Amino acid sequence: MHKDIEVAALSISEYDGSIQDIKKVFSLQHMPVGTVRAGILDGKAFRKWWKGRSIPASRNGIKDVLEALNVDHSLLLIEKSMGLSLSDQYWIKPDGSDIAWKDVNYFDNAFSEDIGDMLFGMGRVSDDLDLASPDNTSDGVLKKRWKIINDGRYLIKGGSGQVMQEPFNEVIASIIMNSQGIDHVRYEMMWMEGLPYSACKDFITKDTELVTAYHFCEQVPRRNDESLCGHFCRLCEEVGMDPSPFLDRMLVSDYLMVNDDRHMSNFGLIRDAESLEYLGFAPIFDTGTSLGSKAVTHRFEESIPTECKPFKKSFKEQIGLVTDFNWMDFGALESSMDDVGKVLDENGFIGNERKEKILALLSDRMRELSALV
Repeated sequence: MHKDIEVAALSISEYDGSIQDIKKVFSLQHMPVGTVRAGILDGKAFRKWWKGRSIPASRNGIKDVLEALNVDHSLLLIEKSMGLSLSDQYWIKPDGSDIAWKDVNYFDNAFSEDIGDMLFGMGRVSDDLDLASPDNTSDGVLKKRWKIINDGRYLIKGGSGQVMQEPFNEVIASIIMNSQGIDHVRYEMMWMEGLPYSACKDFITKDTELVTAYHFCEQVPRRNDESLCGHFCRLCEEVGMDPSPFLDRMLVSDYLMVNDDRHMSNFGLIRDAESLEYLGFAPIFDTGTSLGSKAVTHRFEESIPTECKPFKKSFKEQIGLVTDFNWMDFGALESSMDDVGKVLDENGFIGNERKEKILALLSDRMRELSALV
């Protein structure tokens, strides 16, 4: 289902939750972006899209949750919540059911926090366990969950390793992008049981959906003489959108943050779920894996990555794709460093030595960038 539009009749494996058979397609137009090419459904691409909807096996803590639930595959959890997500409007309706979208979608209706509690190591299996949650369709390897806060839908994400720097990085990226007027998802720090998390409000509504750059580019084969960036830009222009201002700002922010994880599923476009019209580019999100988050403090400088994603292998090459720097305000960027320092000081979680090295890294990137302008 796509909202209340019947899209396809499927049979789903009771063993591993995969799509066994695509029995009939009712609306090719409303199939997920990237699963139809030249007017023909690509069954392999559709199954890959479905699998990508599940919690990855690499997610921190998912193995323990599956063992506790006596579930062999995380794909099986999708059916427990009817495939509902807070990133788009796709779902699965049991054959013969008269359930309507308005009665089940998580934008309007409450959802269980049981699976989220278990993913965060705070819940246990019980007879009244309710697995109806958008947490079943959340991707990424970091610990994360959805919560309803003041009637808003918020994504809570944790960090990795002993330093758990990723939540701090999300907030720092928000500060930097805000100083430059860049459209972005605003992250705030949240502390639970003494550990840092980032929290952001869902930027998708019940009427819109996120189309990742990966799926957007999968619609049409890339030409032999075309770069990945050129392919993405061409498809954007074909739907009436100028990608240059968006890409300039994303590449600059990633350069400043030394973000080495801007893969093609970490940015994208927003479209109307009913008209299927593209409304604009998604605000920049998911900048946690940056600023040497994986580096050991005493070897911080030599551990800073030089390779990046998605268009070039090195930051030096990728920043060369920026077409215009005139929108940048280096004065505001410099002034934002005070707020960055305050974030790193919060609760004393990031040690002073690491804090000074992170601030020095940001200052170095700012100087390098100003030399290019």
